[in-house]
Amino acid sequence: MMNMSDILRAEAVRSVASASSKKQLLQSISDHAEAVYGVDSREVLEALQMRESLGTTGVGKGVAIPHARFKGVDSIVGLFTRLEKPVNFDSLDKQPVDLVFTLLAPIADNPDHLKALALVSRTLRQKEICEKLRFNSDPQTLFSILTEYTATKAA
Repeated sequence: MMNMSDILRAEAVRSVASASSKKQLLQSISDHAEAVYGVDSREVLEALQMRESLGTTGVGKGVAIPHARFKGVDSIVGLFTRLEKPVNFDSLDKQPVDLVFTLLAPIADNPDHLKALALVSRTLRQKEICEKLRFNSDPQTLFSILTEYTATKAA
């Protein structure tokens, strides 16, 4: 059973004031991925933008789950960004996004990518989790909220 702590590091969680656009948000996430996981931010941005061009990853209710397969990682890694001020993400429900969980997966076809996507999706579909995430801005608290939920569900 996959847990959030398998794919998310505490330093990959942050709260940011705002992003001026979806593109700027993806750039910021890519830079954060480089800082935390040592990947090339340009390549991450390219992979995320290519995935977005296939269809938005804005899943609704203020949540987006941008994800891409990427040659710079050998296991699935996640980044969580909480925005103080929501940004337009071309979401299916037309609502701006303030909770963004990004997944980067290895190029190799691996069912873990889908498991991670399902885990993140299940977690962020929980209304009470999203409320807690929106109510807190401390990265350590956000990390705890995200990882505790999956740990209790797995138990």
